[in-house]
Amino acid sequence: MSQTVVGIFDNAQEAQQAARQLAAAGFTQENVDISSGGASTAGGSNSSNYQNTSGTTTEAVGDAAGRTGDSVSNFFSNLFGGDDSEDARRYSHVAHQGHSVVTVHCQSAEHARQAAEILDSAGAVDVDERAAQTGYAGANSLQAGAATGQAGMSAQVIEENLQVGKRVEQTGGARLRSRIVERPVEASVRLREEHVNVERHAVNRPATEADFNAFKEGEIEITESAERAVVGKEARVVEEVTLGKEVTEREETIRDTVRKTEVDVERLDNTTTNQRGMTDDERRA
Repeated sequence: MSQTVVGIFDNAQEAQQAARQLAAAGFTQENVDISSGGASTAGGSNSSNYQNTSGTTTEAVGDAAGRTGDSVSNFFSNLFGGDDSEDARRYSHVAHQGHSVVTVHCQSAEHARQAAEILDSAGAVDVDERAAQTGYAGANSLQAGAATGQAGMSAQVIEENLQVGKRVEQTGGARLRSRIVERPVEASVRLREEHVNVERHAVNRPATEADFNAFKEGEIEITESAERAVVGKEARVVEEVTLGKEVTEREETIRDTVRKTEVDVERLDNTTTNQRGMTDDERRA
């Protein structure tokens, strides 16, 4: 669910610094509005013309809700849901003092909490304290309610809960890449060759019967041969490489701190005064 976080700063420089811190934390420019105003006492009343640096005026926000009055009151009335909202009147009173307003549009409660912490660390004013310091009429409603026996103000008790989730992050892996490489090899082989030798020998002997039988035309042929190296290649699978996953689980203990609002109730004793304006203790002294 979308939520809106508002921070009020003493000057535009602090508001701009807060916007830069929000941007560094991942908040987009479209979700952060900065409004700067100057207080004016013309006509006996305070009025401010707030201009949003992203192009949207707070006056336009108020008009879009169909409200009347100055732009600052319209803005906070629209934000807090009505002109009769005590929060809207208190924030409007503080903003009318010439402060700068940073508005952050958040998409979740976690983002809203983060934005509020950033605005606080950047120097956002305490609206309740500043309202009391600047004479806001509602600041004394608690004391007035106590005097009349009616409840004047209420305090909200907020408690944070620790929520632990999971997200998957890539922590490593393996990749198989195959490539072909060449390397020189050599092998020895013994080769045989035949050679024909012709030998002539001088003889001097009488011819025999066998010589006469061989005394005719004819051919005698002897061939030579030689062995040559023949190269062949055979591919063999010598290794197989596979990729697989092994899943293991581990238990991790998350330690953090959560915040909770504690409200202390203190009774204020009524001190009576005498007719001359002195307290009973002063009169006894």
